[in-house]
Amino acid sequence: QVQLVESGGGSVQTGGSLRLSCKYSGATDSGYRVCLAWFRQYPGAEREGIASTASSGDDYYLGSVRDRFIISQDNAENTVYLQMNNLKFEDTAMYYCAAVLATFCTGAFNPDRYDYWGQGTQVTVSS
Repeated sequence: QVQLVESGGGSVQTGGSLRLSCKYSGATDSGYRVCLAWFRQYPGAEREGIASTASSGDDYYLGSVRDRFIISQDNAENTVYLQMNNLKFEDTAMYYCAAVLATFCTGAFNPDRYDYWGQGTQVTVSS
């Protein structure tokens, strides 16, 4: 079992920045990698992957957030971050951290590939 706790959401004006944090615990010494990704969800819509890390060292981003969002991971702190810059109104959503235990992290954006989810943190961007 992996537990995920997100923090850092809030309200910001367009052009502003926020940093989301997701601290993970449990199964970190299972021998499997903890593969992590960030998703967001608009009301009435499916969750969409926006940033993920892969075992190859590559990071993947949804096109609309590339060059504005940065995913990073601190293994010593068991925390993954999402730095969000130049926020836009359309970034308003509930943001989720997701994890899956695997031998190799592919950086997939398919939410069905992830077994563990945080409780979500709301990001609201206003003009």
